[in-house]
Amino acid sequence: MPRTNISLRSEQIPTRVRLAVGEEWRGGGAVQNTRWRAGGMLLQFLPKAPERARQADLHPATPGSTAHPYGREDDAWIEGQSLISTVEDVELIDPDLSGERYCTGCFTKRGVRVFTPLPLRAQCSCSRDAVSAMLNSFAPKDRAEMVKDGKVVVTCEFCSSVYEFTPAEAGVE
Repeated sequence: MPRTNISLRSEQIPTRVRLAVGEEWRGGGAVQNTRWRAGGMLLQFLPKAPERARQADLHPATPGSTAHPYGREDDAWIEGQSLISTVEDVELIDPDLSGERYCTGCFTKRGVRVFTPLPLRAQCSCSRDAVSAMLNSFAPKDRAEMVKDGKVVVTCEFCSSVYEFTPAEAGVE
């Protein structure tokens, strides 16, 4: 089977991520309240000029190597990596330090654009129809192998919903 170069189908964007998690203690006296906090920062190289965007994919370097295999790296990218390396875990989870305020202070030289935040919520988009369509994407032989105890059972790994199908509903011939 021929090998497919995955970089032909996806864009490989240099990225640095900093994540932190910690337990926050609140209250005093006899009542101690705790809760978990998490925070993170993502830095990506997003060039404006086409000549900056068309750099070759990075060669797998030896761990610990600082040499760039394709010559000189972009100055803004080097600066961004240096700045994100100074981020402390406590800064990422500080409830009194907003991400906007931190980034504005940290990245003052280049400027910061703050986008309207999107609310986060744990919500799964699975449904019986979606699971049925997923089952129909399998070859008939594979669907037949899914039948256990006279039914096909699919459990959503996100929300733990369980969907049961008769062999006929699952398209087993």
